[in-house]
Amino acid sequence: MLDTFMLSRIQFGANISFHILFPSISIALVWYLFYFKVRHEISGHPVWMRNYRFWVKIFALTFAIGVVTGITMSFQFGTNWPGFMDTVGNIAGPLLGYEVLTAFFMEATFLGAMLYGMKRLPSWMHTLATLLVAIGTTMSAFWILALNSWMQTPQGHIMIDGVAHPEDWWAIIFNPSFPYRFFHVVLASGLTASFLIAGISAYRLLKNDTKKAPKVALQSAMTVAAILIPIQIWVGDLHGLNTLEHQPQKVAAMEGIWETQKGVPLLLFAIPDEEERTNHFEIAIPKLASLILTHDPEGEIQGLNDFIGKHPPVKPVFYAFRVMIGVGVAMLLLSWFVSFKTWRKKVLNEITLKILVLMSFSGWVATLAGWYVTEIGRQPYLVSGILMVKDAVTNIAPSNVMISLSLYLTLYVFIMGAFLHTIFYMARKSVRVDEYDEERQGEPDSGPNARSPIEALESDKGVNWK
Repeated sequence: MLDTFMLSRIQFGANISFHILFPSISIALVWYLFYFKVRHEISGHPVWMRNYRFWVKIFALTFAIGVVTGITMSFQFGTNWPGFMDTVGNIAGPLLGYEVLTAFFMEATFLGAMLYGMKRLPSWMHTLATLLVAIGTTMSAFWILALNSWMQTPQGHIMIDGVAHPEDWWAIIFNPSFPYRFFHVVLASGLTASFLIAGISAYRLLKNDTKKAPKVALQSAMTVAAILIPIQIWVGDLHGLNTLEHQPQKVAAMEGIWETQKGVPLLLFAIPDEEERTNHFEIAIPKLASLILTHDPEGEIQGLNDFIGKHPPVKPVFYAFRVMIGVGVAMLLLSWFVSFKTWRKKVLNEITLKILVLMSFSGWVATLAGWYVTEIGRQPYLVSGILMVKDAVTNIAPSNVMISLSLYLTLYVFIMGAFLHTIFYMARKSVRVDEYDEERQGEPDSGPNARSPIEALESDKGVNWK
């Protein structure tokens, strides 16, 4: 039988894993919407508004699911992890409150203007509403990552009777790992949204949608991805240097390094063995880990044996890191190839389009893998150096946690199935909608006489989206 501690960890892990999928799309997707809207304002070409109308519905759906799943995480601070708020609630509470006050209210308010104001607001005001929602989603990421980064590299506080009290909010928010983590996550969202847009657009093309909208969206998304991935690699390198300085035990687990040494090889593959504290079946490149992590091929890296009892479980961190890197490399190669083809006006063949469809949610895989490296790599601490995970858990009966865990998992499976079905259903139906739009000559796509997104989806061909 699993105890309350393990069940609570599984429940929170499942909850945050499911929740993070949706902000990883919405943070960047709304910036795409703003781009589409601005391009339409500048060019007046209806293709940009068609892309806006299609993707604004997916953004609204993603945003809604992200909000609901985020609320359940807050509940668990009280039901499953009361020690967390008892110890660091003076810091975590205000940071979460700032996110609601400065970001969520703005997002929710102007999302309504985005969805229902296309017909009622002047075009410039509707574009401004889209921009404000984009700023709001980024601000939400700012505050959430400020808290998460503080949990990784806490500073700016003072401990009184085992409770953390804020002493310097500037130091708390802009803690040592925050800038790297924030930009790393925002860029990851950009890549996640890019591959989703490209994948769904490729799916539309495979369904014989010959209109301009999916082609334009695909080219835009792959161009953005091709630019962002090299930047992400650079930011990831900076993030790794910062992690090596402040959390060397996490880096040692990521690289499978047991003994402190110089000229450390980069392990492409290995099977870490925590009982024997060694690796089996290593495939390594000499000195490359030292070169990457210290920018010196003879650089020294601390091993896990220097942190016995205070380092994370090695296997999940080790493998998750390689999944993240592997998916990232695949995204890089595909985005460069597709960008090269599209900018040279070459038609993408069926195989390439199918690969793009398969890669639609590759950003989710990379994001989850990176998140696991971050969160599992902090173990056994909940807040580094301040609060151990085992000291924060509730003492309720395991059966109670099992009931709520089962309900969560059942609901998540249902929601995920409905979400994926809805996206692909909308993509299939968009062929018919776009045909109707082409026939709808003379009707404006924006301005006081424009149709709302819901009205834009209705046609006299029997598609009633209400």
